[in-house]
Amino acid sequence: MRIDAKGKLFDALNAEISEHNGELEIDNCLGQRFIAAGASAKQVVINGVPGNALGAYLAGATIEVNGNAQDAVGDTMNAGKIVVRGNVGDAVGYAMRGGAIYISGNAGYRAGIHMKEYREKKPVIVIGGRAGSFLGEYQAGGIIIVLGLHKDGKPILGNFPCAGMHGGKIFLRGDAQRVVFPRQTTRRAASPSDMYEISSYLAEFCDLFKINVREFSRDDFTVVVPNSSNPYKQMYVAN
Repeated sequence: MRIDAKGKLFDALNAEISEHNGELEIDNCLGQRFIAAGASAKQVVINGVPGNALGAYLAGATIEVNGNAQDAVGDTMNAGKIVVRGNVGDAVGYAMRGGAIYISGNAGYRAGIHMKEYREKKPVIVIGGRAGSFLGEYQAGGIIIVLGLHKDGKPILGNFPCAGMHGGKIFLRGDAQRVVFPRQTTRRAASPSDMYEISSYLAEFCDLFKINVREFSRDDFTVVVPNSSNPYKQMYVAN
C-alpha cells in the first residue's frame, strides 16, 4: 500500500499507518514524528525525511528511509531493523534494547546513548560515515560500529566518546590513535574473534548499501570496551 504524507500532520499519518500491516510505502514525508512507533508486523519504506523518534519502541518491523532522518531514530527500540540511506540527527538508538540500525552516512551527537542488552537481546548500530560527540555515552551493552567511509577530511569521531560507558563494545575502522577516550575504557586492536563477532553486521551493511565487503578485510579496527575497574558499573549494574 502507498501513502502520500504531503501536508499531513504526524498523528493523522501515524493513524493511517497503524491501520495497515504488511508492506507500506510513504511518499513526500517531511518531518512527521513517531513514524511506525511500536510497530511489529510491517515493512515500511519512507521516501523523504521523517521527523524525530522514527521507529521509537520498534517491536520487530523493518523501516527503510530513502533520505535523511532527524533525531532519536530507534528511540528505546526493542527489535526489528531500521535502514537509513543518508544521515541521521542526534541520539540515534537512544536507550536501544534490541534490533539493528544501519546508516549509510553520518550520525549526530550522542549516538547509542544508554544502549543496553539483556541475554540474547544485543542491539547494534552501524554508521557508515562518522559519529558526532558523546558517542556511546553511558553505554551499558550492545555494539556500535563506525566505519568512516566518507573521505571528507574530518575525524571518525567527535569529542568525548564513551563518557560513562560501562558495558558493550564500540568498533572503529582504523587505529583511532588521535581519539581521546576516558580512563574507564580500554582501547585495543580488534582480534580475529572480535572481527568474527561483527562480520555478519558488516556483511549486511555492505549488502544494504552495495559496498564490497572485501573492502574491510584489508583494514584494521579498534575496539573500545569498559575496563575492569570501571567506576560507573557500581551505579548501574547489580552485583
